[in-house]
Formats: sequence, structure tokens, C-alpha cells
Amino acid sequence: MGFWQRLLFFGGLSHRGGGRVPCSLRGIRALVFRRQLSGAESENLKQRRAQIMSRGLPKQKPIEGVKQVIVVASGKGGVGKSTTAVNLALALAANDSSKAVGLLDADVYGPSVPKMMNLKGNPELSQNNRMRPLLNYGIACMSMGFLVEETAPVIWRGLMVMSAIEKLLRQVDWGQLDYLVVDMPPGTGDVQLSVSQNIPISGAVIVSTPQDIALMDAHKGAEMFRKVHVPVLGLIQNMSVFQCPKCKHKTHIFGADGAERLAQTLDLNVLGDIPLHLSIREASDTGQPVVFSQPESDECT
Repeated sequence: MGFWQRLLFFGGLSHRGGGRVPCSLRGIRALVFRRQLSGAESENLKQRRAQIMSRGLPKQKPIEGVKQVIVVASGKGGVGKSTTAVNLALALAANDSSKAVGLLDADVYGPSVPKMMNLKGNPELSQNNRMRPLLNYGIACMSMGFLVEETAPVIWRGLMVMSAIEKLLRQVDWGQLDYLVVDMPPGTGDVQLSVSQNIPISGAVIVSTPQDIALMDAHKGAEMFRKVHVPVLGLIQNMSVFQCPKCKHKTHIFGADGAERLAQTLDLNVLGDIPLHLSIREASDTGQPVVFSQPESDECT
């Protein structure tokens, strides 16, 4: 459990002059009004806007029965975020068997947790009419993938997605959990803001490959969490290196040490490097995550 234990401890989880343009009369009036604002009036307007915005923000309310929430996020899709979230949840449980761990798949459009955790079926309802998580490998799991057909696309607009996220946050009977790991969708959109503003989050883990394109979006993801006052625990560099199984030569397919440079820029820690390895991909595809099925392998240490 070497790498994943380091992740738990370093992350603090073990308990950012041109030409004239014609305008309408309304536009001219607005322009004149803006120019007439004095410095003091402008400052008062800014304060008034801030007050209105603060009233519009939702008040954070803890998820019933959940002590700590850790979100696993990335700016870009395809960097191994879901694989990391699944194995992090399993590592938390393996690190201390007395701790109860849950896993929430918040990626409404592309849920991966059902396949990676080898789970199928519809959640049952509890006596208080809440959905009961499905259980495997000792981890309580909830995902949009349990509520729709495996091959059915979720073709929803923003309001429907927000409603689904609200139900996944509030209408699940988690029981008593020490940790809830949330697999966030990629990007910095409505879902990320909704989750961050509605529930208290202990910390965020940002996953990226060493590639510059992925790191650009990872940087945006980290800054977003800082803006909404969510602590960023650190970065995980996934697919950091490929080692040929025959000659053992190492190749940095996506570049080298990109996450290290980004971590220095953001004043964060690199929580660990995960290699690009066939067994990690195979374990995820077969629903037997590597932390569970191969805990003593080189990929986990």
C-alpha cells in the first residue's frame, strides 16, 4: 500500500483604438451613466453587488452521517480521475479497517464507478424513502449509472443535471461514513460549483497527466477550488511513465515532471506518481481495482 498510504498521509486524509461604433440611444445613456459614477459611488455599487451575491449563495449543509468529504477532480477528461478516485476510496478503507468509506460518482454524463467497482442494479429505498448505496469491496457506492441503462446517454440540460446532483447528495442513505470520496466530472462548471457550495468539503485532490494541455486545465481546476474556499490537498501525476515489460526501458509518453512544475507554481505537494501500466487499466476494466486485487504489486507501492 506504499503509494496510496503516502497519498493518505501527505494529503492529510489519515483522520486560482479604432473607429467610431454606432450605438442605440439606450446604449449611449448607459455609457453616460457609467462615466458619471464617482469613485465612491462605484465602490458602493461594488459592495451592493457583493451583498446581493452573498445572499444568493446556498448555505453549506453537511451530508447526513458523513464526517469528511474528499473530492477527486481534474480539469480535463481522460486523465484517470475516476480510476484514482476508486483506488483512493479502497486505500482509505484498507489503511484503517475501522473506517467506513463511501464513493459518490458525480459524473452524471459519464459515470464510471459501476463498471470499475463491478456493480449493477438499481438502489433500493430505505424506510425514509432514500436510496441505499450499492456495496462492493467494503465500499458503499452511488452513481447515476445505477439509475439509467448502461448504454443510454444522459441528454439533459443544466437544471436537470443540478437536480440529479442534489438528489445524489441529499437523497442517499449513506448510514455512518468516516469518508465520502466524490468522483467529480471534468471541468469547472455547474456541478463543481454546486457540490463545492452546498456541502462542506475537507479537501480536493487534482489529477493530471504530465502533458502541458492537461496541466493547463488542472491549474484552472485548482484555482476554482481555491476561489470557493475548498482546500486543495495536492496533485497526483497519473500516467507519469511507461516501462516496457520486455526491455524495462522507461519512456515519458506524456512528458516528465509536469505536475511537479505545476505544484511549485501553486505551492502544493505532488501526492504521488502513478505509472502508465497495463495491469491498472485491466484491473479497472474488469471491475477489480488494483488496490484491491493487487495490493502488493509495484503499481501500488
